[in-house]
Amino acid sequence: MPKGSPELTNARRCEIVEACAQLYRTLPFKDITIGLISAKTSFTRTSVYNYFRTKEEIFLALLEREYAAWIADLDALSRRGVPREEFAQAFSRLLEDRQCMLRLMSMNLYDMEAGSGMDALVRFKRVYNDSINAVVRCLKRHFPSCTDDTAYGFVYSFYPFLFGVYPYTSPTDKQVAAMEAAHVSYKNYTVSQITCELVRKLISVF
Repeated sequence: MPKGSPELTNARRCEIVEACAQLYRTLPFKDITIGLISAKTSFTRTSVYNYFRTKEEIFLALLEREYAAWIADLDALSRRGVPREEFAQAFSRLLEDRQCMLRLMSMNLYDMEAGSGMDALVRFKRVYNDSINAVVRCLKRHFPSCTDDTAYGFVYSFYPFLFGVYPYTSPTDKQVAAMEAAHVSYKNYTVSQITCELVRKLISVF
């Protein structure tokens, strides 16, 4: 890590992660390189390695940022509170703005984790755990009968589901054409629509 204030280091890391996020909106993971990322920053390719050892660590930091934003939304929902009958829809809508998180989870998580150093991976796992705690807080805020066991029952059903949300809600034109040619029955759902149905079922035990 280069010498400098923690504020400067954090600002440089954030600039790199934001450059990666911009590229990921239009390019697949495999086509994005450290060179492309550095070209969107104010410093050189070599300088990027002062903050991240691999491309995968940059993407993992991006996913960490996405989880942190989702946690903030979950905590805001916990503070605000909604009636029981509105919870599934309100909870599910929070994921509409997390398309990047869902895409990274479903398509690139194993590559990111495999290509990252232990320090970067542990840092990400802490934020991942914070997200679980935020979901549990949100459930307990809205459902007084919710216990630790039932809350974690929700978590261990909901989190694996999240890995499939992006492919089911964001098929490519080629995938849609192939399904039509293969006579696959397909209905286009938004992230909140497909998530809401599951959440309604999972909270029925509370």
